[in-house]
Amino acid sequence: MAETARRKRGGGGAARRAERTSTKVETAGTILRNIPNFEILNEEALEIIESNAETVLAEIGVAFVENPKALNLWREAGAEIDGETVRIPRGLARKLCATAPSTFTQIARNPDRAVEIGGKNLVLAPVYGPPFVRDAGGRRYATMADFETFVKLGQMSPWLHHSGGTVCEPTDIPVNKRHLDMLMAHMTLSDKPFMGSVTEPSRARDSIEMCDILFGGLQDRTAMVSLININSPLTFDSIMMGALEEYAAANQACIISPFIVGGAMAPVSVAGTLTQVLAEVMAGVAYSQLIRPGAPVIFGAFVTSIDMNSGAPTFGTPEAAQITYGAGQLARRMGLPYRSAGSFCGSKLPDAQAAYETANSLNVGLLAGVNFMLHACGWLEGGLVADFEKFVMDADQLGALHKLAQGVAYDENAQAMDAIREVGPGGHYLGCAHTQANFKTAFWRSNLLDYKPFETWSEEGARDTRALARVKMDAMLAAYEEPPMDPAVREALKDYVDRRKSEMPDANI
Repeated sequence: MAETARRKRGGGGAARRAERTSTKVETAGTILRNIPNFEILNEEALEIIESNAETVLAEIGVAFVENPKALNLWREAGAEIDGETVRIPRGLARKLCATAPSTFTQIARNPDRAVEIGGKNLVLAPVYGPPFVRDAGGRRYATMADFETFVKLGQMSPWLHHSGGTVCEPTDIPVNKRHLDMLMAHMTLSDKPFMGSVTEPSRARDSIEMCDILFGGLQDRTAMVSLININSPLTFDSIMMGALEEYAAANQACIISPFIVGGAMAPVSVAGTLTQVLAEVMAGVAYSQLIRPGAPVIFGAFVTSIDMNSGAPTFGTPEAAQITYGAGQLARRMGLPYRSAGSFCGSKLPDAQAAYETANSLNVGLLAGVNFMLHACGWLEGGLVADFEKFVMDADQLGALHKLAQGVAYDENAQAMDAIREVGPGGHYLGCAHTQANFKTAFWRSNLLDYKPFETWSEEGARDTRALARVKMDAMLAAYEEPPMDPAVREALKDYVDRRKSEMPDANI
């Protein structure tokens, strides 16, 4: 497919001319933490959890369901196979995990927007997976037009580093074909990195082949990060593992992520949940390395607790924070990049509940040492809804994470001794030389929230934050311009999508 694109390629000049006349959207660089990670577990607790996770793998085991290939690979590696249960001897999983890289680079169509995942870096990506959207008209099933709008908003956001994956589920397109349209949207409407499809192994192959066209051949470069959820507790289904097999073999990155709802899919205790998370991640990462040693992976932890009265998931809770902090420590001890946190909330609207829970989750992610934050903006109603206004509200607040991560400067300018001498007792700093030299960058300022006097706010319609977000969203979409693309590449991608769609009847699985 890459050869086809190269043969057709002839529009490079046109693409360069378009780029010179297009609107430039500045995106902040990947967050580089200059602050310490918050470590909630001491050495004794970490060693107990690690030992217990090894016991889980060796004595209880994990299930690789309907996957003879996985069972054979584990058998050859030295595991004990009992039906579909794989019992992994102590130390084997961790030894296999050792070949996974501690950092890797995900390329982007715009080379300036490639991201390094791991180390002290934090990459922010939008919400993933909701079947519903909410806007001024209310809650409804998502469409492809909604999906494209979210991709455009992501492209226009200065604080998002990543276009994401299934930012909403376009229900107006057959299940077996919608991944092609979603990939096409990410590839053409944005020039930021994006995620691949995982809902069936053949869709992972489509993702790889389309990236091969987009980048003119991958040559083992990592062009996608894709989300591989584990069916907690301790179950690896053939669909997700089939996608992992495709991606790992092609050197594409996978997030190995237990899907934890404490009290339902994991124990109610923090230490028990962390034990299960670590066991599941080690088994998943080890399996990726059986497919291809050195394949890039991310230690994932999607964590929420449960309302023991209603059974509904809860977000922004102290227990979820403790698990997020602890899992970050475990990931760093394994030398793996870490995915967790996001704009999590259980609220039905972008209201005070949503704001409290989201702020808690975002700040926990920053302090926990997260390297890849999926769901960083737009999440509502426990992940069932992608909300346009909340997307804009959350994305604005991500700027605060950038500022917090910079830490506290203490160079000569930051010490401000000249300002303190100039002002002296009883004065003010508004007009002093130090303030005049630094006021433009001294304080992070929201591009959305209202700081005007009451009278001005009232005269302008007494708009709440959601109304302000709608105005901001409309302005972002009005300013949006599609990033330039070589016409030959676009044509090759369209040909691929059209051919693949013609090869299969519509299906809803």
